[in-house]
Amino acid sequence: MPKLDMSEIRSLVQSRQPGRPLEAPFYLSREILELDLEVIFGRHWIFVGVEPDVPEPGDYASVQIGRNPVVIVRDDDMQVRAFHNVCRHRGARLVTEPQGTVGKLVCPYHQWTYELDGSLIHAEHMAPDFDMSCHGLKKVHVRSLAGLLFVCLADEPPADFDEMARALEPYVAPHGIADARVAARVDLVEEGNWKLTMENNRECYHCATNHPELTISLFEYGYGFAPESGDESRCEAMAQYARTEAEFETAWEAHGLAWQERDELHGRPTAFRAQRLPLDRAGESQTLDGRAACRKLMGSLKRAKLGGLSVWTQPNSWVHLMSDHVVTFSVLPLSPERTLLRTTWLVHQDAVEGVDYDPDNLTEVWRRTNEQDGALVGLAHSGVQSKAYEPGPYSPYTEGLVEKFVAWYIERLGAHLDASGR
Repeated sequence: MPKLDMSEIRSLVQSRQPGRPLEAPFYLSREILELDLEVIFGRHWIFVGVEPDVPEPGDYASVQIGRNPVVIVRDDDMQVRAFHNVCRHRGARLVTEPQGTVGKLVCPYHQWTYELDGSLIHAEHMAPDFDMSCHGLKKVHVRSLAGLLFVCLADEPPADFDEMARALEPYVAPHGIADARVAARVDLVEEGNWKLTMENNRECYHCATNHPELTISLFEYGYGFAPESGDESRCEAMAQYARTEAEFETAWEAHGLAWQERDELHGRPTAFRAQRLPLDRAGESQTLDGRAACRKLMGSLKRAKLGGLSVWTQPNSWVHLMSDHVVTFSVLPLSPERTLLRTTWLVHQDAVEGVDYDPDNLTEVWRRTNEQDGALVGLAHSGVQSKAYEPGPYSPYTEGLVEKFVAWYIERLGAHLDASGR
């Protein structure tokens, strides 16, 4: 891919055609990836994990956002804090494992030692006038949304996080994420640009032919359907779905659950969407038989048959919340052609593996679905490298959320370029 200068990137941003995918350089260019890391991942709220990643004081979790290593830690007062995972002496990483437990944060290089609140408490052989209070760890903004953890690397993060939290907490809070526990986690590296991973997630146009396990519990009519293309039997199936949806809505209302679609996926820095939908078969969970995979229900929920809640946040996450478990997904770019997808399964904190749930049954649908999606992302990335590639039209029925993701992305790049004069 030829090197792009900023004027060429600005021209690509300005010439993007609504209703179509991005031009190839957005997926292939290292210069655009660097801009993504600076503007998208460096200035917005990024989903990185869940409070159960750090359940007790001294527990930490590390994450890499571009060139920036971050450590998230639970302090002695049970507060979740985040810091740049960089010693204030000569820059060595403080923790190198993805997760662990520490009493203090100790640099392995020269043993500078920090409290869990980031303050420096030990630094041998320094000058008499050395002021430890000026050399604490550099903080990273961190917020919890009903147990979902977001960080922002910017000095001044977008101010609209609270608006998102107020909108989404009524949906998410009943599932009790903050008090759950991690049952499984899988990191998958996809051979494609991070935007292709996100675009693939934002539609289910491909689901019927590529995700046999996932579509066991999903209704086609919940994720996109062109009514005029259906024959009589499909039209009747759509009508049956409408009746099923009404039954679920009655149950959601009876249990005090927020369920109406709330869509603010573009037009704002911290963009999001939430919607509760019926599930097929037993209607309880995204499993191979549609039944709950865990006997202990999440949070304050008292009924298994409650369908599924889906939550999307820009730029890098989606979450599926059911009565018995929650699955979170975090997307982080590694290079123009490689992307990390981190998937975490959560169950009730008192659920016992092998007694209340079988981990294979719990994780099978999304393990297989992620592998299938990874292969599709690889195919898409391979294709956009061809000189024959040109952006085709989105389906108005099944790719509306893809358009909203791409529109948000272009909005954010454009706003930055305009503000910076670059």
